[in-house]
Amino acid sequence: MKRRLVLAAACLLILAGLVRLDGRAQPDAPIVSGAHRFQKVADGIYYATSSGTMNVGANSPVIVTATDALIVDSSITPAAGRALAQDLKAITDKPIRYVVDSHYHYDHSFGNQVFDRDAQVIGHQNTLIRMPGSMEQFTYLSSVRPVPDRVAALKERLVKEADPQQKAALERQIASSLAYLEQVKETLITLPNLTFTDGITINHGGREMQIKYLGRGHTDTDVVVFLPKERVVATGDLMESIVSYMGDSYPQDWIATLERLKALDFDTVMPGHGVVFQGKSKITAFQQYLRDVIAQVEAFRRQGLSAEDAAARVDLTKHAGEFAQIRAVGVDVATVRRLYRLAQDPNAGPTP
Repeated sequence: MKRRLVLAAACLLILAGLVRLDGRAQPDAPIVSGAHRFQKVADGIYYATSSGTMNVGANSPVIVTATDALIVDSSITPAAGRALAQDLKAITDKPIRYVVDSHYHYDHSFGNQVFDRDAQVIGHQNTLIRMPGSMEQFTYLSSVRPVPDRVAALKERLVKEADPQQKAALERQIASSLAYLEQVKETLITLPNLTFTDGITINHGGREMQIKYLGRGHTDTDVVVFLPKERVVATGDLMESIVSYMGDSYPQDWIATLERLKALDFDTVMPGHGVVFQGKSKITAFQQYLRDVIAQVEAFRRQGLSAEDAAARVDLTKHAGEFAQIRAVGVDVATVRRLYRLAQDPNAGPTP
């Protein structure tokens, strides 16, 4: 009789969608609020991604304590930062007290001006050097300058498109792109108001949050936010679930820095782009990817190939099983140009 009651209760939970057939709890459905979609990762820990209504840039991990909230990365524009602050009210009524810049790139930090009056904006000491000139650097300009041509191409496709759903999707893309061009005009470079060199720990509201600099990688400003009790780490672009942009990177150092990341005791990774993932095997896979990029590019450099010709020949397709966006031979030319530059100066700053 008791066994039948247990089975009946289990069936009710499955029908209610609270338990899967394998007995594990169903993940909470994402909460969509305005420009953001919030995925619950653990109690009081969320992963904010775009809902598709505006360009928010990077994904933003959110850590809610008993008294306030910490967010990692303030979004791509002040408008996106304001949207994040507003949309957070769907998951917490706690004030935002801390904003961590995972690194200096525009898509992670250009919302800082929305938060710096009421919150501590925390970043690595090198961010004070790299961020002020970031709007004149290739990484930022290469994201903004192509937008008008991209909009023109979308408008041409819109004229020829007959399917109503595809037309609506194209119209949304055009509107979002045009809005982004207007939103970037408001940007005021806003530096962290609290910096560190190796790391700081915040013990607040019942949580221990360790902010660590593990070494150069995606940039020389990358920091991670590690929650030892919850076994969760927010990695910014130091480690994504997709292949990370390498235009300002230090690939040889990156491999060693990722080894130090793997030494932390975590189960769950909240990256700057892509999706939340479990374990460390993807990190090892990206280290192997980096080794392959370095070796191939160096071989082409020694042969005297231009960066453009080398980029077309680099073959990373064997890594497609782990990184699905790899679909053909070839790599971003910014990656090759960066490696060529580092061959001349291992300590080169961001791409001008």
